Amino acid sequence: MRRLSVASLMTSEVVTAHPETPFKDLALLMKEHGISAVPVVEGDYAVGVVSEADLLAKEEFRGGTRPAVLSSRAEKRRWRRALGGTAREVMTTPVRTIRMDASASTAAVELAKAGVRRLFVVDVEGALVGVLSRRDLLKVFVKDDEALRAEIQDEVFGSSTWLNPATVDITVHDGVVTMRGLLERRSDVDLAAYFVRVLPGVVGLENELEYEWDDTLRPRRAGMFG
Repeated sequence: MRRLSVASLMTSEVVTAHPETPFKDLALLMKEHGISAVPVVEGDYAVGVVSEADLLAKEEFRGGTRPAVLSSRAEKRRWRRALGGTAREVMTTPVRTIRMDASASTAAVELAKAGVRRLFVVDVEGALVGVLSRRDLLKVFVKDDEALRAEIQDEVFGSSTWLNPATVDITVHDGVVTMRGLLERRSDVDLAAYFVRVLPGVVGLENELEYEWDDTLRPRRAGMFG
């Protein structure tokens, strides 16, 4: 079954800044392009990222207010950024990246674990090639119902399981798949359900498939006397 990759969902046109980009220009870039963060690049590589939060530190510590002696490390880092005037001085490092050949599922896990809005996409050499946001990942759920049904027939029953698609009635409504029909073995039913659930774009599954015999049951062992 084809795996949905980061490369197929990412935005390849990335607005970037350079280490010496002035503070005001960073704010203008975000405003003009409607984005909340800008990667800072040297050559083809991202060396840092400037987010709205990084820039807002200057407002937080307006007037040069210093953090208290017992302030957290995070607050002290924000204060140092508030003094910065270029991308190099206010950016956050390291940059959270993901390979362009990684799966969409892997990207979703990384976004959730890191609690960030985006991941910057790199090629095998580590060069910046795109950006993947949470919104980009949601594209998998806007697939047309009929297109999704056809994909299930082709991918799940046509190639991944070698089951005859004519034996199963498949309907899709708002991304929820319903399967009805009779298969030979219970393992076939379980396998079909698995491949449908992992298919990008499937919101839910109503599995009403039946089977002729349960091949998952272990035969009883014969006793000592037969």
